[in-house]
Amino acid sequence: MTRFRIVLASAALTFAASAVHAQAQAPYPSKVIRIITSAPGSNNDWASRLVGEAIGPALGQRFIVENRGGLAVDVVAKAPPDGYTLLFYGPAAWTQHLFRETSVDPLRDLAPITMAMSSPIVLVVHPSLPVKNVRELIALAKARPGELNYASGTVGATPFLAGELFKYMAGVNIVRVAYKGTGPSMIGVMSGEAQVMFPGAGSAWNLIEQGKLRALGVASAKPSPLTPGLQPIGLTVKGYESTSQMAFLAPAGTPAAIIERLHQEIVKAINRPDVKKMLFKGGVETEGTTPKELRDYIEMDIARIQKMLKATGFNSKAP
Repeated sequence: MTRFRIVLASAALTFAASAVHAQAQAPYPSKVIRIITSAPGSNNDWASRLVGEAIGPALGQRFIVENRGGLAVDVVAKAPPDGYTLLFYGPAAWTQHLFRETSVDPLRDLAPITMAMSSPIVLVVHPSLPVKNVRELIALAKARPGELNYASGTVGATPFLAGELFKYMAGVNIVRVAYKGTGPSMIGVMSGEAQVMFPGAGSAWNLIEQGKLRALGVASAKPSPLTPGLQPIGLTVKGYESTSQMAFLAPAGTPAAIIERLHQEIVKAINRPDVKKMLFKGGVETEGTTPKELRDYIEMDIARIQKMLKATGFNSKAP
């Protein structure tokens, strides 16, 4: 190689290395950030859009929301760990591997950011169902075993877990009908395809107020200000309790500095009075844990669900 070519090659390598270094040193964030979440019509969907709009100005970048349903966890777990692909999801993010074959290990493949919000689960039925309270529903289900259906989206998500827990603790045989998300599930109940559902209050409250769904009870331990007039299901089914959580996570390996920056901005945004008020009106309360607190909760929740599966004999890998 001539000296001239050697100089050119050296210059090219230097330029390439400088470009890579500059890219690596680019301040975060320097491009649009994606929030991957569940299907349209869920708490996750509208809440992620609200939070994305609130965080955007602080980070100087636009957030876009992509609805990927049950594939959301897999999409994020396989994304580059650079802070530009985030997951906003409920418990299925860390429990769905207990219910279906998947290569995603939540404790290995996802990095916790914060538990952002929670919403009490409500037990709703089609308005034509001849029941006015939880006790009457249980009596009807026992009189007609296997004839009533409950709707749910993703296996392992809160509405599914709440339904299975209710079946187990109330001793009733109601059959799950699978839908592609919370929105389609509620449409299924309103149309009469299914009679029962366990959605988050934020997803269902407007439909309850409009008379399109009838609420029988709330799954919180005590009456919730988010569901005025509803009594806890646990007054009839002793010890029954279920809450819909919503957390932000990133791909494992995302730099700690980026995780911390996102954590700070998300917690700041969800606790802004205007954002907090809008979320509350939608049936959602804000939380704001540290990444470690979220990881500890995930480990505890996985153990809790495994215990329930063992007690019920549920086939955790069924489709």
